[in-house]
Amino acid sequence: MRYVDVVFPLNLGRLTYRCPEGLADTIGPGMLVSAPLRKGSDKGIVLAVHETPRPGRLREIAEIHGDRPVFGGDMLRLISWMADYYIAPEGIILKQTVPQEVFDRTRERKSAKKTSPRPPGLPDLPPEEVMPILKAAGGDKYEAFLVHAPSTEYEYSLGRAIIASGMKKVLFILPETIHADRFFDAVTDIAPDRSCVMHSGISRGRRSTAVDGIIAGDYDIVIGTRAALFSPLQDVSLIVVMHEHSGSYKLEDGVRYNIRDAAVMRAFLAKTKVVLSSVSPSIDSWFNSLCGKYRLIRPAAEPARPRIRIIDMRYGRKASPHVAKPVFEAARRNLREGRQTIFVMNRRGYASLLLCKECGHTESCDACSLPMVLYKEERVLRCHRCGTTRRVTDRCSRCRGFSLEPVGAGTQRIQEELGGLFGVDALRFDSDRVKRKTETGELLEAVSAGSKQLVIGTKMLTRRLGGSRQFSAAVILNMDTSLNQPDFRAAEKAYRELSSLAGLIGPTGEVFIQTRFPSTSLYRCFRENDYAAFVREELAQRQALKYPPYVRLLNLTVSGDPSLPDRIIKHILRTAADIEVLGPLSRRNKRGVEESDILLKSPDRRALNEAARAVIGRFGNSGGVTIMADVDPL
Repeated sequence: MRYVDVVFPLNLGRLTYRCPEGLADTIGPGMLVSAPLRKGSDKGIVLAVHETPRPGRLREIAEIHGDRPVFGGDMLRLISWMADYYIAPEGIILKQTVPQEVFDRTRERKSAKKTSPRPPGLPDLPPEEVMPILKAAGGDKYEAFLVHAPSTEYEYSLGRAIIASGMKKVLFILPETIHADRFFDAVTDIAPDRSCVMHSGISRGRRSTAVDGIIAGDYDIVIGTRAALFSPLQDVSLIVVMHEHSGSYKLEDGVRYNIRDAAVMRAFLAKTKVVLSSVSPSIDSWFNSLCGKYRLIRPAAEPARPRIRIIDMRYGRKASPHVAKPVFEAARRNLREGRQTIFVMNRRGYASLLLCKECGHTESCDACSLPMVLYKEERVLRCHRCGTTRRVTDRCSRCRGFSLEPVGAGTQRIQEELGGLFGVDALRFDSDRVKRKTETGELLEAVSAGSKQLVIGTKMLTRRLGGSRQFSAAVILNMDTSLNQPDFRAAEKAYRELSSLAGLIGPTGEVFIQTRFPSTSLYRCFRENDYAAFVREELAQRQALKYPPYVRLLNLTVSGDPSLPDRIIKHILRTAADIEVLGPLSRRNKRGVEESDILLKSPDRRALNEAARAVIGRFGNSGGVTIMADVDPL
């Protein structure tokens, strides 16, 4: 009698079934099967086949789908590793990672293919910059490369060179669907019959066609987001993770796994090669290259960069409250010459808060106790955490005075300010302006067409425009706000943001950074294009303060019992002496539920995971209590 362990895309661990005699010679790990579950039947993946009986009455496998495994051993081991590392049932890992079309296909309806703007002028890379990767590919040895790319175009060119070499069985992972589409359009002419795209932005039918083609062996180059990493491509020879620094690789809902780290682990388990590339690599990856875990590749030639100008907002002349005089003059010149200028303000709404000048009261959210953002046109105050809205009145809610003043600026106020300065309408692109996917596409087309010469947006816009050098000038209006966030990664994220924005500007253009702290070392390193120096300074600070990559972090989010966080902290301090505990920090989430964060620090990752499992096992079974573990939080 043979027995099989099956995992379903549900909140369950693996379950054991008997294998009927008629299927015993056919079934194997990685195959898609149907098996009874609860009162019905469901499809799952076979993780293991063995002859060791389990106690109790076991039910039988009902059906095997297909004559070959859907997944190879590396994917099965990856699912088990992720369940252990991210402290989640294997079924939840399967549900959150593997495309649904692996289990249930949908017929594709033929429609017009949508294309994304192809990055202009992709350069041909010198053979010596590609050969180390091509020579290492193949064989049965794991190796990791970190490519410090000089530009997004370089990353795409590297991908083209890999495909043009004839290499087979390659996964290309990108952080956003628009990036995946843009890269797919840039390389599909090389191997059109071997390539497919996999991400949530395409129809289920098209994903089903891709899954069938991958399993049948028709497609051996898979390009996409996380769906591509967990696609059923077997015997992978190379995994390429572009823009590896991107925060979009870290999931914010459900199991908070990092797609980049999962890609590295899949390469390790498959004994193959992985390439991480970025214009501004994450400090964690750079540290791994310093430790010898990754082989660092830095191209010798550096493309021309736009001029970087640091504007001191303390003493410099201003054209308006939030726009410096040099910025105004450059934007006016671009307007006269028919060129585009992009302004970035990472704050939505009209004003950051509404302040009473008589009593000093700030209008705050009753649920979250956070200052509410003013929306002038709608005449409402809105909480950006829980979404609560309140009508604006002329009187202070505390002292009933009439001296209410909007403080700070958001994208709406900057849009109004630009209109007053230049006498033209600026196009605004933020999540308040974009409610549907069709609106996103329409606004991106308007930006790309150049019909609006002044564009104001948040990071949401710069993420979607990556790799498109169409602007003559870029202006970052509130970089100081980003740098002063209570986050030890604030400077790293700021450098990343500056690099992304510089990538939108042509080599003869300008990048303006408005700041009240012009002597900050970040700006010096960025202006001199010395990322290595910036990383050295950051690593020195993090080592002194005991932050990653020198220690590991794990965050526990607790809800349902106000007394529980303190009990959890006492339990951890009593049972795990080598763990530092920070918190609890209480807040309300976007659904208005009271939560508490408990941050755990330790050099030993296993100690953190064992402590988290113990906490979940001891306190997580109470009615109404929820405990979520976020391993390696960003």
